[in-house]
Amino acid sequence: MKRVTGIGGIFFQAEDPAALRAWYKTHLGIDVQTWGGAAFRWTNDAGEPVGGTTAWSIGARGDHFAPSKSAFMINYRVDDLDALLRALRNEGCDVLDKTDDSEFGKFGWVMDPEGNKVELWEPPAGG
Repeated sequence: MKRVTGIGGIFFQAEDPAALRAWYKTHLGIDVQTWGGAAFRWTNDAGEPVGGTTAWSIGARGDHFAPSKSAFMINYRVDDLDALLRALRNEGCDVLDKTDDSEFGKFGWVMDPEGNKVELWEPPAGG
């Protein structure tokens, strides 16, 4: 079974999201949009577009990353979320019970050994 196929997104929590977004825009040139982040389109070695986008976003502190205490969460693209969650449970990983299925795809979460919440995302068909 293929597991992770790419990085779907990188999400930060900040005390002052607007100021942190402005810092990244000013100093690193990230094209921060009004929704609070940027979308990096995937390309091949020749710079030609290929299917996929990595989201980058900064939001306010909250409990979205709970039970993790980290200020970040990485979202990994996967081909078959249900099969991967089953495999992770069988391997003794701390898989969270909650899953989400929406027009944006299927989401599940696992805690890594350092206590970071890892988001697993199966994009919708054609996504």
